[in-house]
Amino acid sequence: MRLSLFSLQIILGERNKMSFNKVIIVGNVGKEAVVRYTEQGTPVCEFTVATNERRKDAIGETEAITTWFRVALWGKQAENIARYLTRGKLVFVEGRLRVEEWTDREGKDRYTLKVTATDVRLLGTKVEKTVGEDEEIEVSEETSIRDTDFEDEKEGEDEIPF
Repeated sequence: MRLSLFSLQIILGERNKMSFNKVIIVGNVGKEAVVRYTEQGTPVCEFTVATNERRKDAIGETEAITTWFRVALWGKQAENIARYLTRGKLVFVEGRLRVEEWTDREGKDRYTLKVTATDVRLLGTKVEKTVGEDEEIEVSEETSIRDTDFEDEKEGEDEIPF
């Protein structure tokens, strides 16, 4: 019996192989959101998110490690959520991750973790004061945004948002 290349690919599972790139991040907004527009008028919301973890070093002391992510969210949803993405705000981000390499002003190679967001949610509650009043109101916030377009931009981030 002679098998075709197509049959062999199916038997070996080669036709069903696929790659997958998905990341979920829960962290604090660092650089507040900025909305820009492409030449075609498409909005893009860009902001940074910092995640923090604690672990013990070689001598047993606890150290804090902060990881920065640059996030881009595209489309009408970008305009809607941008005003809520303030420094220190806890946020959930889901999307595709890639590493961008670039050279800084001193000529050093740098790397940035860039997320093209497909889902962004604000987490928790926030106590807000209404303008001109002393009364505080509690606002529950959870906003979900889905989009899949993206565009490149290179920039580093050095400071912690809190």
